[in-house]
Amino acid sequence: MNRRKSLIVALLCVANGVMAQSVEDGVKEIYYGKYQSAKQTLEKVVAAKPDDKAYYYLGMAELGLENKDAAAAAWQKGLQAVPNSPLLQVAMGRVDLMNGNAAAAKQKFEAASTATEGRDGDVARAIADANTEVKGGDRGYALSIMEKLLNNEGRKRKEQYTAVAADYIEMGDAYRALGGENGGKAITTYEKALELEPNNAEAVMKQGLVNYNAKLLQDAVNDWTKATNLDPKYGPAYFELFQFYITPKKNQLSWDNAAQYLQKYMEVADPADKMKNEYYLAAIAFYKKDYDAAINKAKSVLPQADETNKGKFTRLLADAYLQKGDSLSSKQTMDQYVSAVGESKLEPNDYKLLSEIYGRLRTQDSLQSVINDSLASTYLEKYAMADTSKDVDLYREVAEKFKSLRDYGRSAEWYGKLTTDFSDEENTSKIQDYFWKGTMEIYANKPEAADSTFGAFIEKYPNQQVLGLYWRGRANMLRDTEAKEGVAVPYFQKFFEVGGEEKMKPNQLMYPYQYMMIYYYNKDDKANLQTWMDKVLAVNPNDPAAKAIQENLAATAKAAKAAAAKSAGQATNKK
Repeated sequence: MNRRKSLIVALLCVANGVMAQSVEDGVKEIYYGKYQSAKQTLEKVVAAKPDDKAYYYLGMAELGLENKDAAAAAWQKGLQAVPNSPLLQVAMGRVDLMNGNAAAAKQKFEAASTATEGRDGDVARAIADANTEVKGGDRGYALSIMEKLLNNEGRKRKEQYTAVAADYIEMGDAYRALGGENGGKAITTYEKALELEPNNAEAVMKQGLVNYNAKLLQDAVNDWTKATNLDPKYGPAYFELFQFYITPKKNQLSWDNAAQYLQKYMEVADPADKMKNEYYLAAIAFYKKDYDAAINKAKSVLPQADETNKGKFTRLLADAYLQKGDSLSSKQTMDQYVSAVGESKLEPNDYKLLSEIYGRLRTQDSLQSVINDSLASTYLEKYAMADTSKDVDLYREVAEKFKSLRDYGRSAEWYGKLTTDFSDEENTSKIQDYFWKGTMEIYANKPEAADSTFGAFIEKYPNQQVLGLYWRGRANMLRDTEAKEGVAVPYFQKFFEVGGEEKMKPNQLMYPYQYMMIYYYNKDDKANLQTWMDKVLAVNPNDPAAKAIQENLAATAKAAKAAAAKSAGQATNKK
């Protein structure tokens, strides 16, 4: 080999070494959540020489930046440069999956797996990740792909696959996505990753996700904190802590803690992602309740924001106005945004915020007040329908929000979904949801529906018979508002027979007492009437209904006495 050729070979080796290192740099930046930096790194790699792994991770960086179209474009361009790449074939399968074509995706995944005989770690992880992370993915298939990769049984020594930590993390993700009893298997699999890389913060962070899904909140926080201690530069763990504390749930929401962890996240965030950093600076001010600072930051950045970020800044600006008490400015901000982008492009959180805004608007105009309440309910329903994730907390949030808007019919509907759309294991508070469904049906003046609900309540929870009978009686009171037909009588009688008086408060007992009193008054059953009237007057000596009945009875008795006297007088005169 002459000197010139030797020099070219040497240069190619150096170039390939730099390229390989640069791909790994991009992968590492993705690991740390620095997607903009990863994008810049990987764009340089593919510009120097086509590399399927670089194109694949370039697309993944674009996904991290929420640029789905750009990700698909990167992978398509990569396939043009490296036409026979199984890894990029998997990437295009992921695009199919994102577009809702699971059959086409599966075909590409299978072809890539067959081409690599299931022994290529990058390809297997890519298939598993797509099926784990994308809606409509086959979680069981993701697990089987990873099991096939890691199973060396029957393979010759030179064909055996040596597992890396990333393999066990991906396999743990598949178990986590499968949920239920697989949570423990996910934890164990993440532990295997930690055996290979003891300081792998991602594995610990994802153990926290498993514990969070299992509602072991303190364990989740401990895991995420442990991940930040293992690797203080690992931003995703700080971000999980931030997300935990901004979630409006019991034992979670803390804006002070949210601001603290967002600040820590910012200290290790991607310096190249300037727009995201500007947004989080505004968000820190928001969570510290410095709404003026949040408003000023959002307003200063909005003119430069691209389409992806404009919605985020607008929502933050409108929410800051709302939290400050300026609901009119909040409404104006969102109205302008809706007008600019069109309602078809609104996200679930846009609808949620619009519902909150219209629910808080106050006006002396009674007609406008009705319109505002209606819009608040309409936007809340759009929020509920736009977010198709089957989540107990989301359903309950929607049901309770409709209740606060006094839209009792819709509230009952969403409480009903909580009783029908989830198993008892998925929704451990179903007993309360049955109760509120029936109660909201009563408030919505739907007595037949409430009667049916509390009938089902008694059947499902026989140890709550007293409560169920009471409210079933209350529901039937609505069907017989004048207490003439007595349709509530059987339920109230049973309620008293099983000791209901001992378990309810006096003001609650007034409803059955009064109903029974009026019913027997209408039946002209003086003995039973007196029994129930005494109970009513024992609770409230000045009860209007009881007083009216007493007055009517006295007037009737007086009239009867006068008639009798008159009749007796007429008889005497005849004599």
